[in-house]
Amino acid sequence: MTDIEPLAQAIVRGERRALARAITLVESRRADHRTAATALLERLAPTAPHALRIGLSGTPGVGKSTFIEAFGMMLCEKGLRVAVLAVDPSSARSGGSILGDKTRMEQLSRHPNAFIRPSPSQSELGGVARRTREAVSLCEAAGFDVVLIETVGVGQSETMVADMADLFVLLLAPAGGDELQGVKRGIMESADIILINKADGELRATAKRTCADYAGALRLLRKRVQDPEGYPLAMMVSAYEGTGLPEAWEKMQALAKWRRDTGHHDKQRQAQALHWFHEDVRQGLLAHLRADPAMSNAMARLDQQVASGARPPSAAAQEILAGLIATKSG
Repeated sequence: MTDIEPLAQAIVRGERRALARAITLVESRRADHRTAATALLERLAPTAPHALRIGLSGTPGVGKSTFIEAFGMMLCEKGLRVAVLAVDPSSARSGGSILGDKTRMEQLSRHPNAFIRPSPSQSELGGVARRTREAVSLCEAAGFDVVLIETVGVGQSETMVADMADLFVLLLAPAGGDELQGVKRGIMESADIILINKADGELRATAKRTCADYAGALRLLRKRVQDPEGYPLAMMVSAYEGTGLPEAWEKMQALAKWRRDTGHHDKQRQAQALHWFHEDVRQGLLAHLRADPAMSNAMARLDQQVASGARPPSAAAQEILAGLIATKSG
């Protein structure tokens, strides 16, 4: 088993090699590695400072890697330490894009204040979520000031990232009104700040119109109790020129400060911790069911019955739970 204490001390000292080793440990599916990873996270939890966790998603072609490099470099030049992590539930099917993104972020990947890490290729969304969430905690323990959590996949991954971030930023490209109809309402409702990228050159006027469209849509969608006046908001940025990035950072800091000062930050972190605790219990129960031969066979039998319409899902679930309880009580 991995010797936890020296590894924990090296992480607290901010050693990047130790951080990389620790993330590899939490990514492992081996039972002994999971035990060691849990012990490491428990050892680091009392000393881990709170970094600003920023969830970041974007439509294809929006220039996400260019934005992350420009934004990350700006923060690093301010003396902040920046970690970039990726959530990629699609990587098992498509290979994802984060490895390509890492090679394109040449400046940021070489900066001594930066750390870039792709998520593991896993077929289960819950597994990716747990490992990314644990990697965030490790980065906090290593003293990083900002953790950018990038979602590479689509669909549920946006909500998943919002559930582990302090702020959720949606990156969009200049486009006509048609794209507004195509953006999922759930993503819009999760976004704290929408950034219209590529607001430069011939696209500047288009970006201005797009920004106004999204600002109007955000006003219509909702006003949340965790939002101060003026949020959620839409802004224009150009990762290529670097324009708008300092202003976007100021807005992120202002929102984060407001939430800390009003107690919303702590409430959000507590709600997220409970959410992932319950999610880990659910994932653990499913793993236990699959590992037990009798329960696994019962699951396979009921899968077929539910799929064919012979049994309703609720009745099949009750049978499985009754079997699980009987096994434990026996």
